[in-house]
Amino acid sequence: MKIAQIAPLVESVPPTLYGGTERVVSWLTEELVAQGHEVTLFASGDSQTAAKLVPIVPRGLRLDGIHDSTPYNMRMLDQVAARQDEFDVLHFHIDFFQSPLFRGMAHKTLTTLHGRQDLPELPDIYRAFPHMPLVSISNHQRLPVPPVNWMGTVYHGLPNTLLKEGRGEGGYLAFLGRICPDKGILAAIEIARRAGMTLKVAAKVDPADQAYYDEQVAPVLAHSPHVEFIGEINDARKPEFLGNARALLFPICWPEPFGLVMIESMACGTPVIAFNCGSVPEIMENGLTGYVVDDVDQAVVAVGKLDALFRPSIRSRFEERFSVAAMARDYVRIYHQLATSGDVTAVAAE
Repeated sequence: MKIAQIAPLVESVPPTLYGGTERVVSWLTEELVAQGHEVTLFASGDSQTAAKLVPIVPRGLRLDGIHDSTPYNMRMLDQVAARQDEFDVLHFHIDFFQSPLFRGMAHKTLTTLHGRQDLPELPDIYRAFPHMPLVSISNHQRLPVPPVNWMGTVYHGLPNTLLKEGRGEGGYLAFLGRICPDKGILAAIEIARRAGMTLKVAAKVDPADQAYYDEQVAPVLAHSPHVEFIGEINDARKPEFLGNARALLFPICWPEPFGLVMIESMACGTPVIAFNCGSVPEIMENGLTGYVVDDVDQAVVAVGKLDALFRPSIRSRFEERFSVAAMARDYVRIYHQLATSGDVTAVAAE
């Protein structure tokens, strides 16, 4: 098939450091190319891909301190629209920006919703374009969305060779991702303190969260000798960081649409202790790949039960459920549905 992948422009594809959506777009794009599809990637010029790259901006916008990608998305959509006849499917990863321009050719578009959907401004957008084919990345992500044309839920998947199974020999707890209230860094610090363990934090601080970090997190870190703050890490450092950890702490307090760090940890055979929010109960298998808990007290208890989990089984469940091959297979099935329907109203939405 001839497939266009339309990526966000804030980060490169794949990102050099933090960037979940761009990382997933990269894994999907490379797997589709490996399967023999003709793929064109619309992204920043510093992206690395085996597909045909259409550079919209020279490099990821964040590198130049630009965080409002809207004007650049408009330029990208203009280029995609001009070339839409070249493709069987246009796969968008930029939320709803394309809906007005592509509503007349909805049957050859697919939009993966990567973000939270409980924001007050979103329902009216989806009511205005209910026929646009959409994919959710978890079933929980759908709950706030009004009736729309769901094509399916496709869980993220990553290459089996990207991360290897570790033994947890470092003896520490890990926190990976971003410093913000939603991700639960303060809860993670408290869990580690009460469990009597070191917490290693590999995370970024966005400008939008700098005040939160300065006012609420930094003072706690100053009085937490059990915490080692590492900062952002790239994919090359994740196998060691996650593989040597006894467990990954994921004490979120928001409706997480997926939670990529959970499957990255599972790929390393490292159990996850996660709060019961958003997609967590779909991704985690309680008592097998980690523990799903309700609060700090239960998380501390879960730390004491880590020896009951078998790291090779965690790795096996990752391979069975969250491989890039499985993700690509599910997307190609939807691509074929769209390409053969000729009319988006004829496509059976889930």
